[in-house]
Amino acid sequence: MPKIKLPQFGFNSAKLKLKDSLQQLTQGGLQQIYNKIDQLSVKKGVDELGIDKFITQCALLAAGSGAITGIGGGATMLIGVPLDMINLITQQFRVTMAIAYHQTGKYQLRFDDFFKILASSLKVDAGMTVSKNVMEQVAEKLLLNIGTKTAERLLPIVGAVIGGTTNYLFIKKQAEAALHPNSK
Repeated sequence: MPKIKLPQFGFNSAKLKLKDSLQQLTQGGLQQIYNKIDQLSVKKGVDELGIDKFITQCALLAAGSGAITGIGGGATMLIGVPLDMINLITQQFRVTMAIAYHQTGKYQLRFDDFFKILASSLKVDAGMTVSKNVMEQVAEKLLLNIGTKTAERLLPIVGAVIGGTTNYLFIKKQAEAALHPNSK
């Protein structure tokens, strides 16, 4: 009977893939995600639902992609993680825009102004300018959320619960930090 050789998980290759993902995000990826969000629909959502329900809606959308990523274990995770990451970032951006609108009454933000607000909610010091370094720090914080529970998502069904819960709590925590930046 022939032996089946399982692929080895290499931490060095995973580290290189993470670095590559960070580079792709910081070289226009974050701005592309930002540009695809309809700021007027975010305003309408906040006006219709209120800020708390809008945040919960975004958290549930993030939880959905996290759950789908983990539902089938490794099979759905391969395709799901990149899509989950994009959805998580999109929902984080929508929440940040909603909170900015809720606090200022202005729903249209330039990317640099938006990114300073986002960096602040993630506890990254953006200073006066948005630099490549700041973008890398923000991308790293967003990617770490997904990476922290990736191994647990390998288990079918359990991975869905972990992925969905992790994403939901991440969005809610970041929304709380943006709504009340001086607490804690």
